[in-house]
Amino acid sequence: MTRVVAAMVDPNPRVAGQGLAQLQAAGIAVEHGVLVAQAETLNPGFVMRMRKGRPFVRAKLAMSLDGRTAMASGESKWITGEAARADVQRLRARSSAIITGIGTVLMDDPSLTVRLEDEGEEQPRQPLRVVLDPHLSLSPTARLLALPGRTLVFTADNDAAAREQLVRAGAEVVRVDSHGDALDLHVMLEMLAGEQVNEALLETGATLSGAMLRAGLIDELVIYMAPHLMGNGARGLFHLPWLTEMKDRVSLEIMDIRAVGKDWRITARCNYER
Repeated sequence: MTRVVAAMVDPNPRVAGQGLAQLQAAGIAVEHGVLVAQAETLNPGFVMRMRKGRPFVRAKLAMSLDGRTAMASGESKWITGEAARADVQRLRARSSAIITGIGTVLMDDPSLTVRLEDEGEEQPRQPLRVVLDPHLSLSPTARLLALPGRTLVFTADNDAAAREQLVRAGAEVVRVDSHGDALDLHVMLEMLAGEQVNEALLETGATLSGAMLRAGLIDELVIYMAPHLMGNGARGLFHLPWLTEMKDRVSLEIMDIRAVGKDWRITARCNYER
């Protein structure tokens, strides 16, 4: 007897179970639900987009042993070593989009591109670069606007002149609603899902990282921990002024810890069900 074993049913509601039903109608024995959790980890972005209408968000952070991401001045190059920075390129390469905030762009003028160590290799597909810029503060001369690939700017500002400058520089500008000075993060992610973004890599500072965490929109943390101390005056991982009591803690499940060069990479899933 012919038998087909599937790990999981396709989460896409347009096709979910139809292929299995056709096999059964043809007299083929079908079994599914085998190692479902393991199967879902192979493609978390697609599963998240099908089930919740948003991308799977992975936040990349680099910190010292005492949990600091930058000196009080904002200086942060480089916290981690070359091996960790090369590992980040692999995270970028698997991502459909890289999300950052305008504060990070103004401070660091980042590229947000995938960069190969071997210049002789074929150039990779560049992830969509996403900048959250509530007041259209992005300069038309920003480095990321001149690089290969698309740059999408989300804003709440209606300044037509500033918008036109950015469009001429190569940006795509999309307006979304805001709550005070903060953009609606849920709507932003829904729009990225509409762009077929499955996995989004969050590379930003403590303010936006904290806002995403508070909104329950970070699914996984990848933290590179370097073996040095930066002091209590340096900046922390997240800006979380609402977290004042032990009961408010964000619960994490550590999935993996491993050495990357002289640094340590910690991968953890966020548990918002507490």
